[in-house]
Amino acid sequence: MKIGFIGLGVMGNAMSSNIVKKHSDEVYVFDVKKDKVCQLEELGALGCESARETAQKADCIFSIVPRAAQVEQICEEILPVLGRGKIWVEMSTIDPADSMAVAKKVMETGAQFADCPVVKSKPAAIAGKLGIYVGASKETYQAILPVLEYMGEHILHMGDVGKGIVMKVCHNSLVHEIQNAVNETMTLAGLYGIGVQAFADAVSIGGGQNFYLESKVEAIKREDWACAFPVEYAAKDLAIGGRLGDAAGLPMPGLQAALDTMMHAIDMGLGKQDNSASILAVRDRIGVAVKAPKL
Repeated sequence: MKIGFIGLGVMGNAMSSNIVKKHSDEVYVFDVKKDKVCQLEELGALGCESARETAQKADCIFSIVPRAAQVEQICEEILPVLGRGKIWVEMSTIDPADSMAVAKKVMETGAQFADCPVVKSKPAAIAGKLGIYVGASKETYQAILPVLEYMGEHILHMGDVGKGIVMKVCHNSLVHEIQNAVNETMTLAGLYGIGVQAFADAVSIGGGQNFYLESKVEAIKREDWACAFPVEYAAKDLAIGGRLGDAAGLPMPGLQAALDTMMHAIDMGLGKQDNSASILAVRDRIGVAVKAPKL
């Protein structure tokens, strides 16, 4: 099976690198930034000049890009070269409605489609230990599973096309709601004289323990906002989750509170910083002059 990979950004670079290193057949790659393609060529990939060329040469095409508009652009470009025997595995985090619209166009050509968004971040992508949610027919899932295993260690078939991206939106919405709860309660503890590490240690032995706090406590202590997953992407995911809730008639006030915090962080100029910087938005809202009452 010849593989194509479109989108060689923070995640795509690491994911495609694992495919190049582990796959025995040809791997074609494309990104709008030529230097990204050159990096993969050094590992043994075959660079392409366009998404269409990548899809034309590959049997199974993978893609991961930041925005729905980019997925739609890729779709329009590669659609003429899709057909029976081709599979497009779309791994971006976009609105499920946009993903399903693309899937419909793809499957009308006779090609197969799978929505396979990933969870965890760059270190897991480099290590080939991502979590992957798959929305696809059983036959397509079985066909792409060996390649997914190059990139991930936890791969879940959630059901037919559309179920993978819905689960990703639900997952990310939950993560950022947890994050917002950490932001608020850590700030509250600080107002009463409990430091970041003491707060994290106390939470770790109770029912509030969570991966977000465990993985970000050092960064928050150092106020090191070097980006693994930016605030603007967190806001994007929460907005998609809100639209998904609206479509189902489900009010989600917890999600909205988390989104409000992310939007405030963006207004502060933190959109490109790591999402853990959103705690600064919570602190900003209370102001530096606020003092905790005496106990």
